[in-house]
Amino acid sequence: MPYTRRRFFEMNALAAAAAASAKAQRPSPNDRVQFAFIGCGARAHELMAALMVHPQASITGVVDAYKGRTERAVDRVGKQARVMRDYREAIADKSIDALVVVTPDHWHKRMVLDALAAGKDVYCEKPLTFQSSEGLEIIEAARKTGRIVQVGSQGVSSQTQIKARQLIQEGKIGQVTTVRAAYNRNTASGAWIYPIPPDASPSTVDWEMFLGPAPKRPFDLERFFRWRCYQDYSGGIATDLFVHLCTTIHYLMNAKVPAKVMAMGQLYRWKESRDVPDTLNALLEYPEGFSVNLSSTFNNQSTAEGSFQFLGTEGTLSLEWGRLLYQPESAREDNRWIVESWPRRLEEAYWNDPKVREQELPSTWKARMVDAETAFREEGRDATVDHFGHFLESIRTRKSYWQDAAVGHRAAACAHMVNRSVTTGKMVEWDFARDDIKS
Repeated sequence: MPYTRRRFFEMNALAAAAAASAKAQRPSPNDRVQFAFIGCGARAHELMAALMVHPQASITGVVDAYKGRTERAVDRVGKQARVMRDYREAIADKSIDALVVVTPDHWHKRMVLDALAAGKDVYCEKPLTFQSSEGLEIIEAARKTGRIVQVGSQGVSSQTQIKARQLIQEGKIGQVTTVRAAYNRNTASGAWIYPIPPDASPSTVDWEMFLGPAPKRPFDLERFFRWRCYQDYSGGIATDLFVHLCTTIHYLMNAKVPAKVMAMGQLYRWKESRDVPDTLNALLEYPEGFSVNLSSTFNNQSTAEGSFQFLGTEGTLSLEWGRLLYQPESAREDNRWIVESWPRRLEEAYWNDPKVREQELPSTWKARMVDAETAFREEGRDATVDHFGHFLESIRTRKSYWQDAAVGHRAAACAHMVNRSVTTGKMVEWDFARDDIKS
């Protein structure tokens, strides 16, 4: 989430302060949940900072295909973190209780399934899946093994979204029939054209580890460090950004998955080092009785990087990361322009109706108090910290948090439906009996 990135250094400071203040009262190493991080890129380092706030957690293993990342990970979390050859070493290590999977999307299914089979709990960054059908395998594996799977789309652990969900479920804005959500950027970095470390080379980058189940290709540093730009490893905007949006919408609206999706996408500007669109628009229709407009462009940032509007019959909720605005509706009937075309006697009779006068003539409206616009601003620690708190609580109680494998499967499926619609030019439907995209 964008506000997490803006507060990255704040989280590091918080983690350091928490570690210092809790040093004397930390649980013994044997009592703490031992974590291995599989993937140590930029997002993983944010997650490490958030997890380190919790004294009951310890990061004792790190894995990455670029040596520079594991070097920095050990520097960040401490020498108790051992650099491991690959994810299989972490899975085989009986001292490791849980894995945090922060790899390119094409690796998620294999790593999650292998971890569950080995008796590990798993926190997997969104999207949970690279293809929709993989979600069913993960759900079944979690059920059979009794292990915890939590997906890392942390907005649902923010006080902003918890408050918005409460207001919607209480009927504060009436019947919601339309949701608008956008995720816009206008920088090379926002379009995933990240800088490449000067020491990156075949001696510091394990290309085969990175490729894994992806198609075999020659060594390519752009593909390695900018993997979200390529369909071999990512679903682009839909899986990186729309999954965040859909997760929030499902949480606030008590919805599961859209019945139908239609989408269009194009590559307009960032044509180097990518084969996924830089602009995407989608329409989703939900059986719960509402529709969603999703949009994203990497060519303008006049609106908030991530924003929502929930449009209800009694009001509107507008969300950004850390901010919430409630605006009541003040709709009034006004049929003056219609009845002025009627014969005069019929118009006069219309206005003589007491019910019409009360509803449509301001001079006859009764005095009343109405809701005013209300703004909420979130304060305190980052939602990623609380999201890990939910995961740790689930490990302790063996009860999954809301964002479990099934929820992660369906949020990712929204992205897969969008991408299929863009590719085929056709509407894509959900098979509710199979809990997967209709073939």
